[in-house]
Amino acid sequence: MVLPFSYGVDLTWLQANNSYYSQTNYRFNVMKVELAYGSGFLAVDLPFKNIEIISPAYTPAIKNEKDSFFKALSHPIGALPLLEWIRPGDKICIVFSDITRPTPNHKLIPWLLEYLSDVSRTRITLVNATGTHRPATRSELETLLTPAVLRDYTVINHDCRDKNSLRVIGKTGKNLTVSVNESFISAEVKIISGFIEPHFFAGFSGGPKGIMPGVSGLETILHNHRAENIASPYATFGITEGNPLWEEIRDAAVMAGPAFLINVTLNNKKELTGFYCGHLIDAHKAGCAHVKQASMVQVHEPFDVVITSNNGFPLDLNLYQGVKGMAAAARIVKPGGLIILACECRDGVPSGSPYEYLLQSVASPDELLRKVLSESSVYPEQWQAQIQAQIQKKAKVMVYSSLPDAVLEKMKLIPCHDIAVAVEEHLRHIGSDARIAVLPFGPVTVPYLGE
Repeated sequence: MVLPFSYGVDLTWLQANNSYYSQTNYRFNVMKVELAYGSGFLAVDLPFKNIEIISPAYTPAIKNEKDSFFKALSHPIGALPLLEWIRPGDKICIVFSDITRPTPNHKLIPWLLEYLSDVSRTRITLVNATGTHRPATRSELETLLTPAVLRDYTVINHDCRDKNSLRVIGKTGKNLTVSVNESFISAEVKIISGFIEPHFFAGFSGGPKGIMPGVSGLETILHNHRAENIASPYATFGITEGNPLWEEIRDAAVMAGPAFLINVTLNNKKELTGFYCGHLIDAHKAGCAHVKQASMVQVHEPFDVVITSNNGFPLDLNLYQGVKGMAAAARIVKPGGLIILACECRDGVPSGSPYEYLLQSVASPDELLRKVLSESSVYPEQWQAQIQAQIQKKAKVMVYSSLPDAVLEKMKLIPCHDIAVAVEEHLRHIGSDARIAVLPFGPVTVPYLGE
């Protein structure tokens, strides 16, 4: 959904008369825009002239959520009902998405366990699909799953670096050695839960990503996320088939054996809008089609300035995740334009992460790209640094966050203390006819250029 605002007062006149651009800006000629930020919204005053608000189409929330969920489990897409997967004595592994995702685990997992109430609790293990992310604390797991679930069931954090907890299951046709979590692979019944949203290099989240990278080994993830795959023009929002990175993810996940998918979609208010349950690939494909229709928004020409959020908590938990918001904005910014990202980063960069180390180890984004594209070895999290560097070759990137200026500068980013002031200063240099786009919900909106 694109809302154009190209009316208002003449900014050229205001600039000449030093009112709009003054330090004591009266802001009688501005519109207030709210960006998803942290656990709420960040209000920003922007000029009326030549501004477009780009948001996903609103999808109403599901009524009778629990009943709809049970129906989806009993009438899945391309698979038998979930209860028909389970035989006496079977071990069940439930994979759930980690704290960086807005999946409503606190609803889904208790509902699912209620649906499976005839299965002994001792036969059920829940695995936090951390990929390469840090493990969740006990308090975070209680928030994710509820204290009762954590008390009554076996819950573990996947650790991609712990080879003793992994099993190699073979190689894909593209020579990817696949290792996965032992608790997951040894279970007779595998259930993958998660959330479908546009993903900046895998096309969409959810589906097979719950297995790879969710519960895969580090070497498997690194090989899949190598610079060659990340640099592909098809490794981007909204593309799965033909995306070399996603196709490897799919092949690795399928190799792990049949898995029952439980994926959900959410609207701007993070309300449940759909359940996509059943066959790992087919149910995910159906969910992606829904998300694509709601979230992909066409614009007709690029913008001088693009202001984006990272869709608030939990996706703006750290700067690493914030690259997703930058990537959404980069799709529609002019070469040499300005991107301003609002990303709270309450969890820091995070400090000590490979992403932080990589960006701090080079003098410029250009040097980082040369480094990752010329070396055969793959560093953990280099994909995030690589994509940030690719964006910075196209546009200037400023970040409004809780991070100190020194931290942002070491990450090769420009601190922003006031988004409105930053826009005003940029307009002084490029003129009042500059076009501005705002993505209030960041990467859950996928703008694209078209005629």
